[in-house]
Amino acid sequence: MAAPHSTMKFWKPGSEAPGVCEERDLCTDTAGSPIIYNPHTALSIEKQRQRLPVFKHRNNILYLLESFQTVVIVGETGSGKSTQIPQYLLEAGWAADGKVIGVTQPRRVAATSVAGRVAEERGAYLGHEVGYSIRFDDCSDPHATRIKFLTDGMLVREMMSDPLLKKYSVIMLDEAHERTLYTDITIGLLKKIQKKRRDLRLIVASATLDAKKFHDFFDLNESGDPNKDTCAILTVEGRTFPVDIFYTVSPVPDYVKATVETVMKIHETEDDGDVLAFLTGQEEVEKVVSMLQEQARTLSRYGMKKHLCVLPMYAGLPYNEQMRVFERMPPTVRKVVVATNIAETSITINGVVFVIDCAFVKLRAYNPRTAIESLIVTPISKASACQRAGRAGRNRAGKCFRLYTEEDFEKLPESTVPEMQRSNLAPVILQLKALGIDNVLRFSFLSPPPAQSMVQALELLYALGGLDQYGRLTDPMGVRMAEFPLSPMFAKMLLESGNFGCSKEIVTIAAMMQIQNIFVAPHNQKKSARERRKFAVAEGDHLTMLNVYEAFIKHQKSSQWCQDHFLNYKGLLRAVAVREQLRHLLNKFKVPRTSSEGDPDVILRCIVSGFFANAARMHHSGSYRTLRDDRELFIHPDSVLYGEKPPKWVVFNEVVQTSKYYMRDVTAVESSWLVELAPHFYKQAKVRRNISSDYELFSCLACANKCAHLK
Repeated sequence: MAAPHSTMKFWKPGSEAPGVCEERDLCTDTAGSPIIYNPHTALSIEKQRQRLPVFKHRNNILYLLESFQTVVIVGETGSGKSTQIPQYLLEAGWAADGKVIGVTQPRRVAATSVAGRVAEERGAYLGHEVGYSIRFDDCSDPHATRIKFLTDGMLVREMMSDPLLKKYSVIMLDEAHERTLYTDITIGLLKKIQKKRRDLRLIVASATLDAKKFHDFFDLNESGDPNKDTCAILTVEGRTFPVDIFYTVSPVPDYVKATVETVMKIHETEDDGDVLAFLTGQEEVEKVVSMLQEQARTLSRYGMKKHLCVLPMYAGLPYNEQMRVFERMPPTVRKVVVATNIAETSITINGVVFVIDCAFVKLRAYNPRTAIESLIVTPISKASACQRAGRAGRNRAGKCFRLYTEEDFEKLPESTVPEMQRSNLAPVILQLKALGIDNVLRFSFLSPPPAQSMVQALELLYALGGLDQYGRLTDPMGVRMAEFPLSPMFAKMLLESGNFGCSKEIVTIAAMMQIQNIFVAPHNQKKSARERRKFAVAEGDHLTMLNVYEAFIKHQKSSQWCQDHFLNYKGLLRAVAVREQLRHLLNKFKVPRTSSEGDPDVILRCIVSGFFANAARMHHSGSYRTLRDDRELFIHPDSVLYGEKPPKWVVFNEVVQTSKYYMRDVTAVESSWLVELAPHFYKQAKVRRNISSDYELFSCLACANKCAHLK
């Protein structure tokens, strides 16, 4: 074979070696939604539903819900809890008298996919009896929808107009153990609501390790008498097969290369079965897909009968390409899916027998000291490793190849740190304030966030004008900012756009920044780069995105034009829809519709009005430095400013950490604009400190002592 055999060495069953052994485990994926895998497709819908493990618990679930305010259901992936429990509730009359059964999901892809499956099972049009609501996409009918799937964040937004969720009879928090930022906020808010609405029932679908924690949090029984508990736990078995776990003999220096080698070794030496390989991000996924496709072509030339079909899977991939991973392959083809952790927590891919685990994941992490939120590559937890391995045991006994030693596995943390303890809290604090929760420091958090993160969030919201010096929501600015389904920085930028005379351009830029991967990366990278440069402007990425959108509209939203210019057609269509929703919000707040008339400076100044906290200056070393703490940053290679003459001052949307800290979505600005538009943030000033009993930690009034100064 021309394709190289793997140089990787794994310990296998029966082998003897000091200090390393094979682990045989019945790992189950506790975080994935069983929204795709269905081995009973030949049966009628009714018989398919009866074959699911959760079916035997139907009556018990309904009984517990009648008897307890909250039921924690420990349901392994494949049990059918996501699709069946909402239907059991509907059939038992929980949606009578116009009430709605709400089901939250931590990810948009799960909310839409599960809704589609449930609608199919009920023989209903999606958006009628069964609907969904995700950011910028509401596919539900306020009069007809009885089962509504929605993300945690959308449920929080609904509370702004319906604080007690009066239209809902039951809320089911699915995959609650993922502990996303809005999952934890939703959990705290629902506990408050239940104290005022004893009739509201709550189902928490969780992993085994979290069940007791959820039970203790929601149980309102303070008497000590277990007969008066308001929360119960029910365990539903899953549908899994044994998984053989293999560790490497020694640490792997390059897990990307090792992934390719391991896939090829599986393909050449193992029996039939598809492969699922976990990597950390889009760039790694695309790189491995390209390398494997080249290997597959080489094997075909050498006459190997079994072919490889290599497919990527990550959140920013266009929908039609995501759906390809669920297609069945002919018997002569082995499917290899190269994915981020989206395949660990949100989807189930039928046919996977072999899993390759790189041991790393890309997570969002917030550093309150630097006030920078970044995407960092970090080791996974033991729980995630177990979830990944469990993907190999859905159809039959499988194998998981871990690209790390057993010793390294033992060093992994037991579980992933909840997002609440590693995120920028400004968006959720703004939401809580809008819901009337003034004392956010005493909010009932399942896992309390670090005090410094709370302080930084309060400081930022104060600097943006969303809070006053007493920590209260300002009116109208703070109230309006809270209504936008965007970060506070984007909301402030949009609300100021009328004052700068560029609302038409800013609403376009804001919409485009919500779409991942506007530019498609084809095999012909050089031609793609040339096409991208046609839209580029010296001011940076924000105005470049504006140019792309305006050109798309000018060419009548042509899919062929997008293909010719390597642009994401579906992504641009989504940007059009997002822009329309944002425009309606601006109209609601009477922000005048104005145009910059070709003057870029007014647009850039408006961007600074929202993103002044994300500013950096050029350093003599050639890198950039943040203004708050002198953190070293670099322009991301995807930016139009990369490789060009670097501007002295920039603002950016976010930071991504790989080998370095990279700024993404970067725009050149003038230093004088920072002082002019955010004097309270970048100038020293003595502000009277008002410390109430509720806000001992609210130190944003002294932010002048912490903020950096322009040099």
